Amino acid sequence: MKKQFKNIFVITFFFTFLGIGNVTKIVAQVSYEPLTIEDDPIVAALDSLYKLDLFERGYEKVNYPVNPKYKFRPDSIPHYDEMVYESRLAKLDAASPFELEYNTVVQGYINVYAMRRRELVSRVMALSQLYFPVFEEALDRYNLPLELKYLAICESALNPLAKSHSGAMGLWQFMYPTGKMFGLKVSSYVDDRCDPHKSTNAACEYFQYLYKMFGDWNLVLAAYNGGPGTVYKAIRRSGGKKTYWEIRPFLPKETQGYIPAFIAVNYIMNYTAEHNIRSAIPKKIFLQIDTITVKKQLSFYQISSMLSIPEEELQYLNPSYRKRVIPVIEGQVSTLTLPANKMGMFVNNEANIYNFLKKDVVVSQDVLEEKKSSKIYTVRRGETLASVAKKNGCTVSEIKTWNGISTNTVKPGKKIVIYTNTTKIIDKNSVSSTEVKPSNPLEIKEKTEISESRTTTNSGGFKYYTIQKGDSLYRIALKHNTTVEEIKRLNNFGVNFTLIPGKKLKVAVL
Repeated sequence: MKKQFKNIFVITFFFTFLGIGNVTKIVAQVSYEPLTIEDDPIVAALDSLYKLDLFERGYEKVNYPVNPKYKFRPDSIPHYDEMVYESRLAKLDAASPFELEYNTVVQGYINVYAMRRRELVSRVMALSQLYFPVFEEALDRYNLPLELKYLAICESALNPLAKSHSGAMGLWQFMYPTGKMFGLKVSSYVDDRCDPHKSTNAACEYFQYLYKMFGDWNLVLAAYNGGPGTVYKAIRRSGGKKTYWEIRPFLPKETQGYIPAFIAVNYIMNYTAEHNIRSAIPKKIFLQIDTITVKKQLSFYQISSMLSIPEEELQYLNPSYRKRVIPVIEGQVSTLTLPANKMGMFVNNEANIYNFLKKDVVVSQDVLEEKKSSKIYTVRRGETLASVAKKNGCTVSEIKTWNGISTNTVKPGKKIVIYTNTTKIIDKNSVSSTEVKPSNPLEIKEKTEISESRTTTNSGGFKYYTIQKGDSLYRIALKHNTTVEEIKRLNNFGVNFTLIPGKKLKVAVL
């Protein structure tokens, strides 16, 4: 059906213009207005990626191997004739149930992705390594076209925390009523619209629902964006027309740009090499994460403190938890997504993590025992959260969590709560104990080999050791057959000391 319409459309203009110039180009010039990106919600979704810290830094400077087919310079931005774009889209169109036709509106969005926002397309490519496997599995299970995975780029630019001006949320930008219609629950603590798996399943069910209504995939896309009622209204106003391009003038402005943007995304994601666009380096891809069921209520602060995972990373991997708390409700399953390399650590210390905020906490059975105390700190003039955190041996994120602070600024005179940990190393074979402050309470459960090249010997009865990331006094003492007290004595450590990776400290030669 779509091919018949396309042929009639082209033949009509061919006779009208007597074959002058490129036929499709003439159709585009006469029928469509060019794109303006000001206030465009699709471009705004792309721009939200500027704020996300989900990519390895310095990826722009990586020396990627030169593509042997094109041999572009790293800073080269290729330009092509309109006939090239049209030809490439024709190839994609032949293998797709969607109408992937070329016109000036589509070209406008191609220019956005290939030129104006090409660095953000690099970020989209990186995020696709985390989300596309989820989308493809669901689309295949629901027997839907796999091209629909590109729709999430139009909706959210693959930002699971994206929120539109109208209140739509998540990767698939569900409004509250539509999400509820397809089983997505929203509460004070959990928003299923931001859950990658639940929202993807809901989107698939919505696609099926819309296709039964319209029987045309381009109209499905229009209805997904503007609502089924909006599409039916446009059909009536057009005099009963049944294709997207025929009813497009009667659709809202946002929906008029929606399908052209979808076509452009299909194009750019299939021709990134031809446009010299290379993927950013994601901090996590699909194969590097895993999910576990949570048995008791947990906060991101507990998990972050015990597993040394930044709360921002936990928020990104678990975007449906609105207050950085994972509630456990009877009759419902609560899950936690973690980096795969942290999963074993979580399982081995699960009970300790659940108990982390209690008065007496066993951090590692028969080895560490931790007690938590607090104090009130008054912020002085000229101090920042960073300086307060440094002075009190904690992090800015911890202070913000403890005090419900959402900004990075704090006024002089404000009183804030600071928690301090006192950890005792228990030796089963000895009555005495030694107090330390480990940088990571669970690090004793990890087996980490420290290269001897990090230690240099001094003739004065001690040797110098270069502090490594994740080190604690206990680990260093254990490695060098000395004691924590001896290390503190040699280095004149008081109560508030900090181990800074890269710095050297003295270790006794016993």
